Amino acid sequence: MPEVDPAVPAERWRLGSEGRTAARALAPLVATPAYFVASDEPKAVETLRQVAGRLAVATDSGFREVQRPHEWSSEGDYRAFARAYVEGAERDGWEAHAAVVRRFGDAVARHAELAAAVGGTLIIGTHGLAATVWLASRLPVRPSPAQFWSSLRLPDVVEVDLVADTVSRPGG
Repeated sequence: MPEVDPAVPAERWRLGSEGRTAARALAPLVATPAYFVASDEPKAVETLRQVAGRLAVATDSGFREVQRPHEWSSEGDYRAFARAYVEGAERDGWEAHAAVVRRFGDAVARHAELAAAVGGTLIIGTHGLAATVWLASRLPVRPSPAQFWSSLRLPDVVEVDLVADTVSRPGG
């Protein structure tokens, strides 16, 4: 979990001690050898650094969360907006789905090539909305993108196999 501060935009939040502990617990679920790359947002980089241990973590802004206005709303309102967004609703001020799919997909392609060059599994530290929108553009996300997004834990490991068109969660 990040340290939530309503006065600070979410893209600048840092990882809290509870989040660091939870991230370290994910390390055994990550395939090795690995190539690690994270969104350049602090909470994503800090999470993946906990998983990677002493291994290097690259950053790429292509893995950032969906761009949206900094407006504080109740947790219920935010979740309703986000669920509708991942189901395809465009929202004023929120990054267009096509832009998310393009930038995220370009980043995946760049880093998949780098991971393959070193013989490692591509491990991406990213954010729920952006990842869900991109995944839903590539393969069926069941039972629905909104239910997939709602079920994500903080932090979580999701394994995507683009050859087999599968999405799974190692360890549960």
